[in-house]
Amino acid sequence: MWWLLVSLPPLAGALAYGRAPFFAWAGAGVVWLGAFAWAAAWPVALGAVVMLAWLALCAVFLAPSLRRSLVTAPIFKAFRSALPSMSQTEKDALEAGSVWWEGDLFGGSPDWKKLQAYPWPKLSAEEQVFLDHDTSELCRLTDDWESTRQQDMPKEVWDFIKQRGFLGMIIPKEYGGKGFSAFAHSQVVTKLSTRSSAPAVSVMVPNSLGPAELLLHYGTPEQKQHYLPRLARGEDIPAFALTSPWAGSDAASIPDAGVICKGQWQGREVLGMRVSFDKRYITLAPVCTVFGLAFRLFDPEHLLGETEDLGITCALVPHDHPGVDIGRRHFPLNAIWMNGPVRGSDVFMPLEFIIGGPKMAGQGWRMLMECLAAGRSISLPGSNTGMQKLTARAVGAYARVRYQFKTAIGRFEGVEEALTRIGANTYLSDAARIMTAGSIDLGEKPSVVSAIVKYHITERARQTVNDGMDVIGGKGICLGPQNFLGRAYQQIPVGITVEGANILTRSLILFGQGAIRCHPYVLDEMHAAQQNDMERFDEAFWGHIGYTVSSAARAMVMGLPGSHFVSVSADVAPETRRYYQQLTRFSAAFSFLADISMGTMGGALKRKEKLSARLGDILSLMYLASATLRRYEAEGRQAVDAPLMHWAIWDCMFKAQNAFEGVIANFPNKLFAMLLRRLVVFPLGRPYVVPSDRLGHEVARCLIEPSATRDRLTADVYLPTDLEEPVAALEAALQATVECELIEAKLKLAQKQGRFKPGLMVGGDVDEIWRRALQEGIISDAEFAQIERRNMLRDKVIRVDDFPFDLGLKDVVADTAHIKAAA
Repeated sequence: MWWLLVSLPPLAGALAYGRAPFFAWAGAGVVWLGAFAWAAAWPVALGAVVMLAWLALCAVFLAPSLRRSLVTAPIFKAFRSALPSMSQTEKDALEAGSVWWEGDLFGGSPDWKKLQAYPWPKLSAEEQVFLDHDTSELCRLTDDWESTRQQDMPKEVWDFIKQRGFLGMIIPKEYGGKGFSAFAHSQVVTKLSTRSSAPAVSVMVPNSLGPAELLLHYGTPEQKQHYLPRLARGEDIPAFALTSPWAGSDAASIPDAGVICKGQWQGREVLGMRVSFDKRYITLAPVCTVFGLAFRLFDPEHLLGETEDLGITCALVPHDHPGVDIGRRHFPLNAIWMNGPVRGSDVFMPLEFIIGGPKMAGQGWRMLMECLAAGRSISLPGSNTGMQKLTARAVGAYARVRYQFKTAIGRFEGVEEALTRIGANTYLSDAARIMTAGSIDLGEKPSVVSAIVKYHITERARQTVNDGMDVIGGKGICLGPQNFLGRAYQQIPVGITVEGANILTRSLILFGQGAIRCHPYVLDEMHAAQQNDMERFDEAFWGHIGYTVSSAARAMVMGLPGSHFVSVSADVAPETRRYYQQLTRFSAAFSFLADISMGTMGGALKRKEKLSARLGDILSLMYLASATLRRYEAEGRQAVDAPLMHWAIWDCMFKAQNAFEGVIANFPNKLFAMLLRRLVVFPLGRPYVVPSDRLGHEVARCLIEPSATRDRLTADVYLPTDLEEPVAALEAALQATVECELIEAKLKLAQKQGRFKPGLMVGGDVDEIWRRALQEGIISDAEFAQIERRNMLRDKVIRVDDFPFDLGLKDVVADTAHIKAAA
């Protein structure tokens, strides 16, 4: 049977790539079999029978009608019976958006030249001015702790947001908006998030999935002309009401419903809808003037047509429309930004409220799915990267300024571990954020990639902020104006929860949607089966077989020599070449593993969420590694930044390797599992280990000393100048600490040589030693002045807030002015 096994790859390859190769392989098979028969001394008759059998088999596959009737037909029948039924909402969700770079990674043969050809996003001159001036000024006006007293941003901040066009960044200039790129939108959200979540969320929501974007894509000319200029000027504040108490992550099952009917509107009878709805978690709802509303629309009296269940519909509703109950609020982990419920019972609305007019009734879910990718690629990736940048900048400085055991805490290896993760995760997250925002500006709607960056950047932000809290210790757990990280720590779970809960995103969406959208054949097979198109299915199925065999062969051929001979098409940095080779091999192995998983488990794979999640991890980590490599090239292969890149890539590859192992170890078919491990995925064992301690030390060092690397890593972090603000004090204290280290070394040397004996320090004055050193001539007056300034800044950095014990929260915040004056 060896001859049959050897012939299958060329046979599948012929079917996948056309008839001409098929004829070549068929002829080669005859020659090979003849040679084998001669070498094995077969009787002529036996050899002739074998070759005739081979040619007959080839003929079956060569003749489309024979192949379809004898081979494809029973497979087609089985495939159709096994394919689960799919609702229109499921189809809309699966088919929404576009496939981008993740398609190359899923396909098993990534074209690195194509990756390097993607333009790295840049701001226009107008966008840069807006970021440097308007956004910085909004940051300056924002006082997160002071806003806590009001439980809202001050009126002057709201007015600034409206007047400077922050609410209309995505609205074209023809309607009075900014017409900014997706990258500019992302940059603004990222910078605001380094200051406070209140302006960041208040700005990002109107520019994300909501009324403005839906109107731009689907609104009638009248709706656009009325609403878009008002939204751009801030005269209208929008919200979008989707989530209900009974439909969170499963948003398509919303029970909110409307019925087509006639009713009174502006003094006359019109055709409209009577809608009942109960929504919660709606950002900006308490202050909005107009909100988008998603509900299922029914037409039992057939006033619009023959269909009764029209489907999910999106309408635009004024906040003061009769019957709307709005204005109460939630407190999402005590965040300042507005969020609350929206309710209504039997609220009559004219059909003109439907976004796009009556013809778009029932098209709401498709509209939402098609627009989801842009907002999900920008909002949470931007805000959570901003939190990471602030953490890297401020905690790195704190670790150099704060001393324990006569040593900067950033020098301790335990703290180094946390700083390393902070630095590398920030570098990687920013790379993925920028590259994904750039894809939106290229015209893509990357549904799978947007889920990848939403999930992984928010998870890495959780790790980063947790690590930051570990480093700053007691400073981080006492809330007050001097705590630069506590509020971010409180609100990290919000990003984990919204726009698709992370647990469900990982276990159901990343691979579940990715396998169908990114695979070159699966969606075609599904469409062919649903449309009962045997000819189309035949072409897709045999292409799929050839693709699977090719992926297995490529993974084996690349894996056996450790991928050292894998060619990399792009001109890449020599220090990164091995990463491209290993990613190419991982891509081929993943492609085959995904096919085998779908082929052996079929629809059951959807229920094996742990396996599906690990497969999604592999695809995601390859994407994150790709973005990191692209960033390194785009920024000019900065050698001093290389430790950040290396650690991030090693971390991705190690985790991807573990995900491979997790799939194989839990594969239902143990024979397949053994073959996958030994022949395809790990023929030479597992190549990656955790990133080295030496590399981690280099990454941590990037955070605790002023440098161009630190500035690039934390670019666009808002840096105040008032030394009473904790981040400003940290910046000044870091510089002063570095400048005083030579003076400290001078004092230690004098003590070691016996030239200076400070004696017993009494009174709790930790700085008395410096006054004695000055008196004894160990340091100069100028050096003492430097030390005094350093000590003053150090004390500002390490102080925490305290309040009268019997004050309530509002009184505590109001007492801040007294505390600042005392300080």
